[in-house]
Amino acid sequence: MADQAFVTLATNDNYAMGAMVLGQSLRRHKTSKKLAALIGPHVSEPCQSVLRRIFDEVRLVDLLDSKDAAHLALMQRPDLGVTFTKLHCWTLTHYSKCVFMDADTLVLSNIDELFDREELSAAPDPGWPDCFNSGVFVFRPSVETYDKLLQYCTEHGSFDGGDQGVLNGFFSNWATADISKHLPFIYNLSSIAIYTYLPAFKRYGSNAKVVHFLGKTKPWSQGLDAKTKEQSSGSTHPSFLLDWWAVYSTSVVPMLKEQYGDQAFHSECVEQAAEGLASAAAALHLSPPPLQPQPSSEERKQKWEQGQADYMGTDSFDNIKRKLDTFLK
Repeated sequence: MADQAFVTLATNDNYAMGAMVLGQSLRRHKTSKKLAALIGPHVSEPCQSVLRRIFDEVRLVDLLDSKDAAHLALMQRPDLGVTFTKLHCWTLTHYSKCVFMDADTLVLSNIDELFDREELSAAPDPGWPDCFNSGVFVFRPSVETYDKLLQYCTEHGSFDGGDQGVLNGFFSNWATADISKHLPFIYNLSSIAIYTYLPAFKRYGSNAKVVHFLGKTKPWSQGLDAKTKEQSSGSTHPSFLLDWWAVYSTSVVPMLKEQYGDQAFHSECVEQAAEGLASAAAALHLSPPPLQPQPSSEERKQKWEQGQADYMGTDSFDNIKRKLDTFLK
């Protein structure tokens, strides 16, 4: 339906990259819904241009910060304060129903059936299952709800300093009121939960429809070790990490290059992704052009870390895309 939309949020260029990948993953799996992105004032104009090509609507919103330093310090995640900006999604009243998805999620298959659910439908959080994880949830935009959420913030704050604490406090009966509002975990598969309950992941992981890259280390700053084929840091399953990089390199980088030209990998929007892209490429054994000496994976990684990647040769986008295409086939 034209009045239903997937919604995400990007407060800076790094999360804008995640939003681009999320949007393209939804497109790849042929969603029939609109795509909307809320962006903060720190998202650069080139990244905004790319987002406008992927999303049907890109709306600039003010940052809402919890300013709750004590609670944020307990979580050791001071960056979560600005996620209060997520509450702006309730102001999108030209849509009758929406599904919010964090910019660090990736869609693995069509999930339009989520629009059959009602507000507030979400999956349990792996850390405390009587709370829902606010990375994916179904909601109905409403100015009245938005005003009540802001009032709740003023009166009660957030028990974790972020949006998840606010939303769980506001929708406090989620755990007990209506089981139909409990989304299956496959709609918000936590990359952290994969390793805390590995047997369940082995049994059900192939059914996952959405993977959520929780934690400080995000896909755009996380690579694969060329020797072990495992992530160089963090707790993301390598196959999901490679899925993210495949969408990014084939469906996002070309548009970024149009905005930045040959200096794309030096731009603010993608500079932090260079090392991760190099590591993932090395893990796939990218070969250099013919008649060129082939450096080891470790040598190539060191050059990337030193800002000496061969953007016009071995490490060119075309070479990376060609190898990824071959690998995915």
